[in-house]
Amino acid sequence: MISLDKAKIQYRSTRYATFLLNYRFVWCPKYKGSILDNSEVVETIEEAIIEVADDMQCSIISLRITSDHVELSLSALPRFSPARLIGRIKGKSGSRVAARFPDLKNRGKIWNDSYFCITVGDSSTEDAQKYIGNQLKRIK
Repeated sequence: MISLDKAKIQYRSTRYATFLLNYRFVWCPKYKGSILDNSEVVETIEEAIIEVADDMQCSIISLRITSDHVELSLSALPRFSPARLIGRIKGKSGSRVAARFPDLKNRGKIWNDSYFCITVGDSSTEDAQKYIGNQLKRIK
């Protein structure tokens, strides 16, 4: 389990944007007989999620895998939609689990098709006003 890192909840910048886009995703295995009780499977899933997050320049805020679901909070770039993020994460982790544990693949897909997504943040009107003030200084 990767726990909440408050230091990673901060504004990020690209050449054209300043943003704070934090998402929390929750998803479940396809079948009830839990695959998430196996520590080797959990480690494989964690490795895949970390790899995808790094590839997509996301910062993992927290990651928790229980016996019946996965909870992931991350900070993402504005160019990635939540659907694209979770699609890559579930795709890579499911493929990796299927490759390392063929007996699980024989049961069918690793993940349920659905997921839960919510935005989480730490924004305020004051922060927005500060950003606008900084932009006005740059224009002058």
